[in-house]
Amino acid sequence: MLTRVENHLENLWDNGKAATMGEAEKLLYRSNLLGSDKRITNYGGGNTSAKVMETDPLTGETVEVLWVKGSGGDVGSIRMDGFATLYMDKLRALRDVYRGPDHEDEMVGYLPHCTFNLNPRAASIDTPLHAYVPKKHVDHMHPDAIIAIAASAESKALTHEIFGDEIGWLPWKRPGYELGLWLERFCKDNPSAKGVVLESHGLFTWADDAEDCYALTLDVINRAMAWFEDRTGDTPAFGGAIHQSLDPAARAEVASSLMPAIRGFVAGKQHMVGHFTDAPEVLEFVNARDMERLAALGTSCPDHFLRTKIRPLVVNFDPAKPDVEALLDGLRASIEAYRDEYAAYYDRCKHADSPAIRDPNAVVYLVPGVGMITFAKDKATARISAEFYVNAINVMRGADAVSAYRGLPEQEAFDIEYWLLEEAKLQRMPKPKSLAGRIAVVTGGAGGIGAATAERFLEEGACVVLADIDAAAADATCKKLAARFSGDVVRATAMDVTDEDAVIRAYSEAAREFGGLDILVSNAGIASSAPIEQTSLEMWNRNMAILSTGYFLASREAFRLLQRQGIGGSVVFIGSKNALAASPNAAAYCTAKASELHLARCLALEGAAHGIRVNVVNPDAVLRGSRIWSGEWLDQRAATYGTDKEGLEEMYRERSLLKRSVYPEDIAEAAYFLASDKSAKSTGNIINVDAGNKDAFTR
Repeated sequence: MLTRVENHLENLWDNGKAATMGEAEKLLYRSNLLGSDKRITNYGGGNTSAKVMETDPLTGETVEVLWVKGSGGDVGSIRMDGFATLYMDKLRALRDVYRGPDHEDEMVGYLPHCTFNLNPRAASIDTPLHAYVPKKHVDHMHPDAIIAIAASAESKALTHEIFGDEIGWLPWKRPGYELGLWLERFCKDNPSAKGVVLESHGLFTWADDAEDCYALTLDVINRAMAWFEDRTGDTPAFGGAIHQSLDPAARAEVASSLMPAIRGFVAGKQHMVGHFTDAPEVLEFVNARDMERLAALGTSCPDHFLRTKIRPLVVNFDPAKPDVEALLDGLRASIEAYRDEYAAYYDRCKHADSPAIRDPNAVVYLVPGVGMITFAKDKATARISAEFYVNAINVMRGADAVSAYRGLPEQEAFDIEYWLLEEAKLQRMPKPKSLAGRIAVVTGGAGGIGAATAERFLEEGACVVLADIDAAAADATCKKLAARFSGDVVRATAMDVTDEDAVIRAYSEAAREFGGLDILVSNAGIASSAPIEQTSLEMWNRNMAILSTGYFLASREAFRLLQRQGIGGSVVFIGSKNALAASPNAAAYCTAKASELHLARCLALEGAAHGIRVNVVNPDAVLRGSRIWSGEWLDQRAATYGTDKEGLEEMYRERSLLKRSVYPEDIAEAAYFLASDKSAKSTGNIINVDAGNKDAFTR
């Protein structure tokens, strides 16, 4: 069934809050309420509007202004500056310049001439759909329950069966100026109608009061949900199951193995980031008898289609005989076949002025018994694409249960995907940041250098996994960074670098969360100080375990993952001045750091053939924010140099050639340089970030 009646949409309107708001503020309030529930509309989908009387800043006269969600916005997270504002009299005047359906795209160019109060927010292609509905408030939503009706073979009849004359129906028409005129004509011909279902698209509802419009939208969706509940009952969805899901751990293992392989195959002009979900509705679909038939039909709603491409790639995997190696062996052929099919689709449907073919790889990968994987240019887009395909699954479930599901006709789908207006929007997108699409693991990620490095990478668009033996500290650092950069791009995982199983598990999590790996910053560390005669075997072994063996284990698993992808990568060791220059009373630490440095040299030799670069940053005296200075090491080094804690930083600064302190951010900057394409022709190198120490000069 589509949606349980007991899960109906709840009216969240608060008259106390709304009483203090103007009409534009009520529009924002209504929009955020509607966008807060994905059963009402998906991320970025649909739009809302209000016709508001405003004072013209030039003439001082009262004029009617359309407030409507701007291009590229999301009703759930929109703020006041997310709405475009346009003079209604100028929007009505556009009829005089409209040359007909063959020229409707040019109408978008006229919308800026209608702007009210110099608002910089660009108006969307859907603006005429709101402008010409003769009601003050209009909602356009993409609820699964309504699109299931809109995407069925008997769409018009079902709409009338459920809603009578209260909600009308219009055949498929690509969004634009002509559809706006259709809506206006429908409203004039059906003055008592409260809304309309657009075939293969979504729902329009309208009213002259903001609260009434909101309540009406919820009521229409709830009625559709209840109707599906009554009609479908307990009938198995999608023809019933023919596969059984693997257990959760096995599903996770398959995803962790599969995602880096897919990522390697689809990496073309840019690196991609993955998302995995094995939500119940996804498993129900991928395990079903009719899954392949329905998946081949593609999605219906234009918003679904733009996010998920013409159709998904169904991975040839039998969960009853879960042979992952055989799956990986056959993956390349499946992906190449999809590319060939996509190129053929482009050639069949292209026009003389169509943009060049875009990335021919699938966005959505369906794996029986396992779940769904999506890949996109960044994590948020990959996650949202998965959410859109879940919406599509819900639509297919409902439509096929009560009628026959129909996707968009191939030519219509192409004309949306390669719409010149959509291409212009893509061309206006900002240039990707230097680490966009890159995935980094930072060991010791909760410490000063680790956290600063993660922050620097996130600033440049990377996704980061903070790996640390202190799980609580890693979680706290993750939350802090997520608050600044979003929860999509940063994860925390517990990792003891001396525990082989823990290291393997952490990389598996990174692969499942983001799709693979591009950068390892091996930074986990300790420090200890004692004269050689007082150095215990335990102290010696602990230094070697963390600073030598730990770096080996982290690097080995990184190499395995990077080679599975086959697209190169970068490994950066956070070493120490002590790897090159001996210090008194620190034999265990210095020796382990020297081992670390030589390991990096060996790995640079081995990695070069695979495009894997390995370089080292050697810090010195990074006291601030570094956890190794918070315990005995600080006391021990202060005692070694005959000073107190307060004087140690000054002593280190004066000891340096440049007489400057070194901070975690300085080390992070060097790590970023070595991890990024700025150093694409460097491997086996050492950068000393120590304010100058002649004993540590590499030459």
